Amino acid sequence: MMKWVKSMTKTKTRSEQRKKPRLRFVFTWRDFGIFLALLSGATLLCHFLRTIDDSDVYVALIFELTVVLVSRFTDGYLFGLLSSVVGVIGINYIFTFPYYQLNFTISGYPLTFLVMLIVSIVVSTLTTQIKQQEKIRAEAEKEKMRGNLLRAVSHDIRTPLTSIVGGVSTLLDSGDQLDEATRTQLLENIRDESNWLVSVVENLLSVTRMTGEQTKIKKEMEAGEEVLSAAAMKIKKHYPQIDVSVRAPKELLMIPMDVILIEQVLINLMENSIQHGGTTTRVELQLRKEGENARFEVADNGRGIAREVFPTLFKGYLSHDEELTADGRRNMGIGLSVCMSIVQAHGGTMQAENREIGGALFSFTLPLEERNDENPREDSGD
Repeated sequence: MMKWVKSMTKTKTRSEQRKKPRLRFVFTWRDFGIFLALLSGATLLCHFLRTIDDSDVYVALIFELTVVLVSRFTDGYLFGLLSSVVGVIGINYIFTFPYYQLNFTISGYPLTFLVMLIVSIVVSTLTTQIKQQEKIRAEAEKEKMRGNLLRAVSHDIRTPLTSIVGGVSTLLDSGDQLDEATRTQLLENIRDESNWLVSVVENLLSVTRMTGEQTKIKKEMEAGEEVLSAAAMKIKKHYPQIDVSVRAPKELLMIPMDVILIEQVLINLMENSIQHGGTTTRVELQLRKEGENARFEVADNGRGIAREVFPTLFKGYLSHDEELTADGRRNMGIGLSVCMSIVQAHGGTMQAENREIGGALFSFTLPLEERNDENPREDSGD
């Protein structure tokens, strides 16, 4: 276990070293296409406006805006700086008399050329730096989430392992001397602790998939109802005493998702409802279309969520007492932190609240169409 923790720490250190800002002049065909499309669009727009108004005062402003857009939607400094140079030369060549000739002898033009070039370079550089800072902050959030999960696991994983080893040792050493009820109780404890460890490993695997070298959620169009049914079947297998119901719309909702990760979210939410609901006997799964999103809901009839827990519910660093249920179970902070990270990686939102009729309601949305949300919003309610 300690070797694994040290390995994760080394990985984090290397990741932090990679995140240091540095100049990047990388050519990609995607960025070249954006660069070419935006400059061509600016040139055509200026030509069109000249057919309406002979004045050229707007040309410089349009190309300045183009530089900002190129810098914003391409990676690194290369195309931002290149667009500033091409833009200045293009204005000289295309939109300054004599047209389609480079002319640096016009009164005041050399100074104008120099000032515009400097402004363009500054705008390009600042915009690129802002983009890099946004990426650094996003990576820092991922590292924070992984660190919180690692601390929680390393702190609590010893308890179930100790319980399992103790139970097995007792059965091996004194199995013949124990009555049937005691042996059954020991085996049930071993099963329960083993199931909890399996849940932790699945969450760790989920985090690993989202924080690897090439962090990219691989989405495919999946039927939302099938994901609900698969998650419900797994919960019924582990918790046969719990009544699990599934409600889905008549129309088939196809949702872009990583089906393994979303199924893990649903399982985590249902396990939390069962383990932390106290009096939970029923869990209700529901899926419905809500505008451009699909909304998943997991509701229970338990005792609900304590008001003081809401501010840190999805943070993954609940105190030890908050992570324990009445029967000593854990996993609330870890599981919900992983759920939030998975949903955010899909461009969705998540929230929690207490139901008026009693019990807790966890819900999350996923976009029905593929989109990239750089700063997904984190919601929680009470």
